Amino acid sequence: MTVVDVRNLTVAVGDREIVSGVSFALVAGEVTALVGESGSGKTTTASALLGRRPTGACVTGRVEVAGVAVDADHPPAPGLVGYIPQHPSAALNPVRRIGPVLHEIARLHVRADTRGDRRRLVRERVLEALRQAQLPDGVKLLRRYPHQLSGGQQQRVVLAHELVGRPRVMVADEPTTGQDAVTRGRLIEELRAVAGQGIAVLLLTHDLGLVRALAHRVLVMNDGSVVESGPCQQVLDSPQHSYTRRLIDAQPAPSAQPRPAATGRPLLTVRRVTAGHGRVDTLHEITMDIHPGDKVAVVGRSGSGKTTLARCIAGLHPHRGGEIRLAGRTLSPRLHRRSRDQLARIQYVFQDARASFSEFVPVLDQIARTAERLRGATSSAARSQAIEALARLGVPESSARRLPRSLSGGELQRAALVRALLSGPDLLICDEITSGLDTLTQADLLGVLDQLHQDTGCALVVITHDLAVAAHLANRLVIMHVGKIAEQGRTAELIEAGDLTGSRLVGFP
Repeated sequence: MTVVDVRNLTVAVGDREIVSGVSFALVAGEVTALVGESGSGKTTTASALLGRRPTGACVTGRVEVAGVAVDADHPPAPGLVGYIPQHPSAALNPVRRIGPVLHEIARLHVRADTRGDRRRLVRERVLEALRQAQLPDGVKLLRRYPHQLSGGQQQRVVLAHELVGRPRVMVADEPTTGQDAVTRGRLIEELRAVAGQGIAVLLLTHDLGLVRALAHRVLVMNDGSVVESGPCQQVLDSPQHSYTRRLIDAQPAPSAQPRPAATGRPLLTVRRVTAGHGRVDTLHEITMDIHPGDKVAVVGRSGSGKTTLARCIAGLHPHRGGEIRLAGRTLSPRLHRRSRDQLARIQYVFQDARASFSEFVPVLDQIARTAERLRGATSSAARSQAIEALARLGVPESSARRLPRSLSGGELQRAALVRALLSGPDLLICDEITSGLDTLTQADLLGVLDQLHQDTGCALVVITHDLAVAAHLANRLVIMHVGKIAEQGRTAELIEAGDLTGSRLVGFP
């Protein structure tokens, strides 16, 4: 049964059409994947199902949900369309417990005239939503705050928020962003269970592996238009449009030639490092070496300690035991106690490039300041270096002179790389910087990292949950599990011993 019918949807802002003549239908109990690179129009299209539109946009065409026309002036009835955001923590109130929020939502959907039965019905509705969201023991979570939940639990709680309303349609916006393979597998089960309840699911994603595992049908968007659609297997195995073939071909693959392992004196040594949050240790006596020109990927499940280790190396998270040495000299656990030279030699590129820039200062000024502060360059020399480096990575000066909000995510990620490289680092740490990128942008960024490594010779540490990215980029793997190094060695040897989807590299039994 058709639950959503979209006909000739066009969304224009000024003279520019963000979405152009899009038509599709969503069927109860089926998952439809909407794929395409950033800026292709996926989110704008999905937002139309919720009656939302960009500020100042003109919307034409027709959107029907459960047989009723929907637009900005007539949004769908409360609870009819559920929405799971890309970052579930953003949908949870950090100062409210899980239970009261769920009960408050449920009361909105239980009729007021049920009188004495209302409290019982609200509780039943909450428990039903928890079960449907794959949280059968969810009652234990009701007294917790969001920060006391894992990322996977937060995501399932947000799903329960939406299921309380008994929706006919569920929109999932990039739900696997930043998720390790195990959490991703659980999410597949959750969304499959949602569709199994007769709910039509619209999945917005860059993850073609997720699409293949979950979707019944695929819509491929490019520049605001649907360029190809059809059954999942047909579209992914026999793509007809050149853009679809580009998306599929851009998925990272293991490097054909294994890179030689670095030898000689290490650039950085980590010895028996222990760190944690509060009184709880999350890193346990970590020991590893990074050599000049090394390319190391640190992989593992969410919560395994990958980012904590990287932040300890950079001085962003103080370790409380062990020692970290750079070129033979001990580094202070605290950033403000490191010398300017030490700060320059280790640079960190964050997962959320947009959040790492001040929204009130032009991007070029922020980049140039790195060379001024850490290398003592004059203002004019620093700006010239920044402009030249940005141009090499495809970011024009005209874009760099704007505020961060005027640049795309890909441009800001390149700008963040340039900002780090202007200090002339010996070690560059990249924390999940390919997470959430479409396959084309991701492939482009991996090429940029490869080229930067060749041009500068600096050692590279990549924190990632994506084993395909690690296999493509790194000569060495460090596999982490519950705050310890479970295994480390040459990438080619570890992959040969246990394939990319095997439990040895993913599940850590």
